Amino acid sequence: MSIWEAVIVGIVQGLAEFLPISSSGHIVLTQALLGIQEHSLSFEIVLHLGTLLSVLIYFRASLWKLCQSLWTKDMKAERMMIFWLAVATIPALIAYKLFGDYFKAAYDRPVLVSGLLLLTAALLFVPKIVKNKTANIGVKSSLWMGIGQALAILPGISRSGSSIAAGLVSGVKAEKAAEFSFLMSIPAIAGGFVLNLKDEAERLGSWGTALDSCSSNAYIWGAVASAIVGLIAISLAMKVVTQGKLEYFSYYLIVASISGMIYFSVNPV
Repeated sequence: MSIWEAVIVGIVQGLAEFLPISSSGHIVLTQALLGIQEHSLSFEIVLHLGTLLSVLIYFRASLWKLCQSLWTKDMKAERMMIFWLAVATIPALIAYKLFGDYFKAAYDRPVLVSGLLLLTAALLFVPKIVKNKTANIGVKSSLWMGIGQALAILPGISRSGSSIAAGLVSGVKAEKAAEFSFLMSIPAIAGGFVLNLKDEAERLGSWGTALDSCSSNAYIWGAVASAIVGLIAISLAMKVVTQGKLEYFSYYLIVASISGMIYFSVNPV
């Protein structure tokens, strides 16, 4: 993979990881359009580091408060937030354990991935139709947002879009739902990083070799691009969700979905 290809994929990853348009889906379709036949697990690992860095930087103040709550007695709300984040992670763990092989197989089917973008478009409209009373993050909202995140293991389903939509339908305020969704992404991205690195270590025979395979110059440039663009995407997503315009991304997804299904049906890869 050349540096320019890695940077393009990194930019797509940074945008789509945090905008509600599905990073995995766009990565699959971008690589198919660029004619990148290799599915590099090492590159995926490095891209995960880039987007993880984005969310850690953007929410550094919130994360520091969560850390402080572990030794500060009167920060009960922050400690409960850690608990709800743990609860929200459970559905994705179960889904990956039960259906992981099926989810992985979908990455080789661009037509299916394009079709799933249409499902994401539909999910983004749900909060406009179903409106609940304002509620705080709790067991109901964290579980529903966790289920939304679990659906996003499928390429083409947006993790941020499905989880934020689930939070809004559960009655969580827009800004809180968006922040919780992005904080949820930390264990999700970190978990994906560890699992992929483990798979790569098993394939190559050692952890050291796996880490060496991630040090490609092109891969590093791709990760830098994903980190920088990711910061911009988080800021934009927070603004759009707070303004109640989540469904605006649906119009793009409808066009991208239909275009992708037509193109990859005519030009199979």
